[in-house]
Amino acid sequence: MTQEHSPYWPAHLPTHLTLPATNLYYNAEVSAARYPDKPFIVFYDTPVTFAEFKDETERVAGYLQQCCGVKAGDRVLLYMQNSPQWMIAYYGILRANAVVVPINPMNMTDELRHYVEDSGARTAFVAQDLYERIAPLAGEADGQLAHVIVATYSDYLKRPSCITPPAFVGAPRRVDNGGNNGIAHWADVLDARLEPGPLTAGPDDLCVMPYTSGTTGKPKGCMHTHRSVMCTAVGLVNWFGGRQDSIMLSVLPLFHVTGMQTGLNAPLFSGATVVVLPRWDRDAAARAIGQHRVTEWWSISTMAVDFLSNPQLDDYDLSSLRVMAGGGAAMPDAVARKLQDKTGIEYIEGYGLSETIAPTHINPPQRPKSSCLGIPMFDVDARIVDPETLVEMPVGQTGEIVTHGPQLMQGYWRNPQATHDAFIEIDGKRFLRTGDLARKDEDGYFFMADRLKRMINASGYKVWPAEVETMMYYHPAIQEVCVIAARDAHRGETVKAFVVRNARHAGTVTEDDIITWARENMAAYKAPRIVEFVESLPKSGTGKIMWRLLQDQEAAKAAR
Repeated sequence: MTQEHSPYWPAHLPTHLTLPATNLYYNAEVSAARYPDKPFIVFYDTPVTFAEFKDETERVAGYLQQCCGVKAGDRVLLYMQNSPQWMIAYYGILRANAVVVPINPMNMTDELRHYVEDSGARTAFVAQDLYERIAPLAGEADGQLAHVIVATYSDYLKRPSCITPPAFVGAPRRVDNGGNNGIAHWADVLDARLEPGPLTAGPDDLCVMPYTSGTTGKPKGCMHTHRSVMCTAVGLVNWFGGRQDSIMLSVLPLFHVTGMQTGLNAPLFSGATVVVLPRWDRDAAARAIGQHRVTEWWSISTMAVDFLSNPQLDDYDLSSLRVMAGGGAAMPDAVARKLQDKTGIEYIEGYGLSETIAPTHINPPQRPKSSCLGIPMFDVDARIVDPETLVEMPVGQTGEIVTHGPQLMQGYWRNPQATHDAFIEIDGKRFLRTGDLARKDEDGYFFMADRLKRMINASGYKVWPAEVETMMYYHPAIQEVCVIAARDAHRGETVKAFVVRNARHAGTVTEDDIITWARENMAAYKAPRIVEFVESLPKSGTGKIMWRLLQDQEAAKAAR
């Protein structure tokens, strides 16, 4: 492997990064000792100091151990919007020596059932606005949740704010446990003041298990250790020169690995302050930047496009911003130029996967390239190989990205076959097959070319057609279905489903009926926004649906 990017490596940084030999929770202890009275979280102008954060995580851990029976290595679900409770619960789970299973708050009951059953979790944290979705899974039966801790976001609205919280954040407590001892309120958990046992987790114990899907089957849990999570968290702090007086805007979803690392784990390591918004709102984001003098903001390109298209943008003070970075999809050149004109800063793009717990590649801040994945980060060996022969491709030619480094997952939870298929060995090293096709230029920068794997990128959310198809077959009118990507001016790509109707429903079910049903039964970003009824789906000689043909036809239609 060559190192064409060496001349462009940030001059102040070593190429090797020595990782702490500790569990992730130790970072909370260190920052609380160093900066006890400094705000770690700011939630609509209500601060949570580092000392308060550590104290509340210990109370959560004590409750998990003493009241929920959580033991070392147990998985615990975390199902909320961005909030102080999300962040405190995450570290409370780690303090209990358990494993965080972060869940997209857009998921519906049938989707949640898979995460509960597959992870084996018996305890979950849920926000009250999402409680009705998880309530059917709470009970004493095998494969169900025995304990549910319900959080009310307004518990952390203790000061007046210049930003009006949305209604679901300002709502008072309304979930009644109905006498069910398995249902507890967040405030009651803290008020119990139970102390946890010893912190025993080591750097190679499981830490967090984000779920990702793929070309077949249901979502799979990516097993990350404290060491692999520490790797990208510490790497990001070093890459951008994170300091204890940096102020981060956390509006990327925390359940997503990029939001998790940039909005929680990295700033906790450095002692920075995090301004938290529960969901995207361009005016709230702009007001927060000016009010709290935000210095760093990680986003996705669709957020940046929406932010910069705000006709009121000139009314806000953005002068404190020093770094704006992200990924998910290439940033359009015109938008990047507009960002630079408005703020004087360049958008820094990166690339990573759930399997790598955020970036393996990122652009050097001093020499970024547009619409570019960047260069491999600390200790990452990334190559472009022929997907069939696995031979490394010459500069400029397209092949599959394979990557080796300390941030790689251990494998997929309880899925040895998928784990086997995800990794290859080259030169005695274990490489992850990303399924992404890219090329490398003469400077060693990586550029996305296409996808080897079947995936839709809708506003930065990865949608796996096979998972959507599996859900859609539950509709009684659907005989066959094939899901592809369609062009979308705002989302980049959106979800389209070709549907063959069951003969019994041919005249009674419309495309809009299918769309409405999908939105009621799966996360909004996965639900097809376009449904087209067809008489049949194209199939190969072996009877497999030829999704690629439909995808190519859709692309040709969009080009016309």
